[in-house]
Amino acid sequence: MSEHIAVLPASATPAQPDKFKRNLVLTIGALGIVYGDIGTSPLYALRESALAAGRHVALADAIMGVTSLIVWALILVVTVKYVLLIMRADNDGEGGILALASLAHRCHRMSRKAKMAIAMAAIFGLALFVGDGILTPAISVLSAVEGLSVESKSFEPFVLPLSLFILIWLFLLQSRGTEQVGRLFGPIMVVWFLVLAALGLGSITKTPQILYALNPVYGLNLFVEEPWTAFVALGSIVLAVTGCETLYADMGHFGKGPIRFAWLCFVFPALVLTYFGQGAAILRDPANAPIAFYSVAPHWAHYPLVILATIATIIASQAVISGVYSITQQAVQLGQFPRMEIRHTSAHESGQIYVPRMNLYLCIGVVLVVLIFRTSNALAAAYGIAVTGVMGLSTVLVGIVAIKHWHWKPIFVLPVFGLLALIDFAFLASNALKIFDGGWLPLFMAFCVFAVMDTWRRGRKAQADRQRDHAIALSTFMTSVDRIPVRVQGTGVFLAPRQDSVPGQLLHNLKHNRMLHERVVLLTVQVCEVPTVTPEKRLDVEKLGKGFYAVQIRHGFFETPDIPKALLEARKFGLAIEPEMTSYFLGRYTIVEAEQPVLGRWRLWLYRWLAATALAPARYYHLPPNRVVELGAQVEL
Repeated sequence: MSEHIAVLPASATPAQPDKFKRNLVLTIGALGIVYGDIGTSPLYALRESALAAGRHVALADAIMGVTSLIVWALILVVTVKYVLLIMRADNDGEGGILALASLAHRCHRMSRKAKMAIAMAAIFGLALFVGDGILTPAISVLSAVEGLSVESKSFEPFVLPLSLFILIWLFLLQSRGTEQVGRLFGPIMVVWFLVLAALGLGSITKTPQILYALNPVYGLNLFVEEPWTAFVALGSIVLAVTGCETLYADMGHFGKGPIRFAWLCFVFPALVLTYFGQGAAILRDPANAPIAFYSVAPHWAHYPLVILATIATIIASQAVISGVYSITQQAVQLGQFPRMEIRHTSAHESGQIYVPRMNLYLCIGVVLVVLIFRTSNALAAAYGIAVTGVMGLSTVLVGIVAIKHWHWKPIFVLPVFGLLALIDFAFLASNALKIFDGGWLPLFMAFCVFAVMDTWRRGRKAQADRQRDHAIALSTFMTSVDRIPVRVQGTGVFLAPRQDSVPGQLLHNLKHNRMLHERVVLLTVQVCEVPTVTPEKRLDVEKLGKGFYAVQIRHGFFETPDIPKALLEARKFGLAIEPEMTSYFLGRYTIVEAEQPVLGRWRLWLYRWLAATALAPARYYHLPPNRVVELGAQVEL
């Protein structure tokens, strides 16, 4: 009988431990990547909220009110809205404003105008998110390093240069990839949240009456007694939930399971304890309000806490940076951004990427913001508008998804998402009061990003229309193929924007070289509104006759197109592609100004610059350099 026991499959038992280990690694990685932003909000959120509300309300009432509002913002906005509801709206596992908009855009029985409105909302939401990606690292690192000057003012001159050094080092670290960064930062964030919970609990035990703030009545009383003061304070209270959009955007990196588990069982309890602890410290001594975060720590732990907070803010910055990478990749694949190099940094998780150009832009933006504002207090006035704008757009889009995709009844959707939208609008309206105090900055950055995306979209459409006007119909061309004098061995692949017309580079090849290959592939690459495309839907091959084939390659907005790899699968459709006998013909277009520019002069200048600096199609599509032929042409716009 023992012999039978010995021959049981060895792989049967380790499966569960392996799965548990993988989920544990993903959960710890999520703590390091996803929750860095919202996890460092205690550095400044309660401080700014208390100072805002305490100007016109008795400090004890202000502390109880804003603490209650912060905790309930964490419950309603983060837990209910994002963790429980919005994370259900995953686009085949991916999240973020563009993935959500693509999901809403695929709804049936929707008018053209409604779909256009969704597309524009997605572009504007992405622009706001990029602005948040610049502000978050700046305010997070500055607020932590400023802790040095709490004990001694002699450290003040070192705060700014040290913050800049840390931020530049962080962006240099990005090329190592989020997988390695998550492994490094995840365990540190475990320590960070444990310290937050321990210090908060210690402060609560000294002033347990702060726990009454769990009752939402204290927050509502603040609106009843001083409605304007409470409304203004919302602009600071929202700082406690910054990072929730990053939580959704990073869903593709780690999966919704580890992210939800980390929030409900670890991050949320730690944040509640630390906010209650800070409120208790201010109740004991109102002088603690300007140093609310550090007031809960004993004097001997102050500098170690500054070091830990600085490391945690580096991680907070990483959370937003990785989120910007994710939506940048989606925007590039969907044609909203010019082509950029996207490096995959993990062999196991396809969502873990590094975008060198965007990393450079973010680094320059963050450095400029730090040099302009110089302190976290000044930056707090600028922070929040971008976040609340994206939050509001996400609520509207997920409401559409709930009705159209989840088939929820409007009688349920309207009150639930209406309440969440009302909260978002209140936060946004309160932050609008800070426009002249610094809130103009994220709006200006969002406008710049929006202008780039909208110009690229308009320019590509205008260029495609102009090329279509001069194109020859494929059916007409096929009738004259027999008159081509020379057909050489091998395969010629011509990238075609449309399947019903002849690509310009094919006509140029005939004009200058007077020959064609024995097999001609008219190749169209289509981006679908899903993150990934299944292998059986990847390729379509149509035999046109006379050695011509129409091939369509489909890929999702979270996939990097690889044309040679995809064409290898064409053999099962009767088209055998031999890599060493295949040439790829690409068009290199020069944009010149027409007598009456279609885009306007400034847009035309911007589009020409974007087109010139975009990643070359050969690199973007992973074409072998020694098999690529580029044929130039001019396009008047």
